[in-house]
Amino acid sequence: MPAIGDQALRRFIPYVQMHEFEGLLFSDADAFAKGLNQTGLELSFRQIRDQFATPEDINDSPITAPSKRIKAAFSQYDKVLHGSLAALEIGLPSIRQQCPLFNGWLTTLEVLATTSYAVEI
Repeated sequence: MPAIGDQALRRFIPYVQMHEFEGLLFSDADAFAKGLNQTGLELSFRQIRDQFATPEDINDSPITAPSKRIKAAFSQYDKVLHGSLAALEIGLPSIRQQCPLFNGWLTTLEVLATTSYAVEI
């Protein structure tokens, strides 16, 4: 197997999602419910969100993981379809504001894109 090399390693900037993608969707409970076309779930989503410091922290057990919480409220929830629609409705600015780890990773990528380092790669 060939060595990766310093240049390739400099281009690798991982992001490890602490928990499920769905945690990020709790960044805006109202937009989340609207994105699912289930506006009656706004209060439920807000109550879940308010139990944690950030949406990234929502995952205190395999039974109460974010997707399990959503399915309990909306049994038709489909990760790919509904997750995408909800994320579009919520918007990246809200997710970044509420999710500091995710925002930090995106900020790192943005900084790299505007520095001479990006040109060197």
